[in-house]
Amino acid sequence: IRHCETVFDFTPQEWEATYILLKVVQELLDRLYQPDGYNVGWNVGKVGGQEIFHAHLHVIPRFKDEPYAGKGIRYWLKQRANRRPR
Repeated sequence: IRHCETVFDFTPQEWEATYILLKVVQELLDRLYQPDGYNVGWNVGKVGGQEIFHAHLHVIPRFKDEPYAGKGIRYWLKQRANRRPR
């Protein structure tokens, strides 16, 4: 285990270990909760939403009966209120 501020600091071996861990987490969540989908990702840098400055992967199970089902991360980023000033 090594501290990395962001995912961009991972070595190839750390990328592989992270992938393996992601699959283990998916299998566990599938078995326990049977989600209909997932959001998976990293926040990088303050502007990217990172609040704790070590690399950590978000694995968010999603369900078709959620009010925002079908709305991924792009939905929030594309909102008019999120447009950059010109």
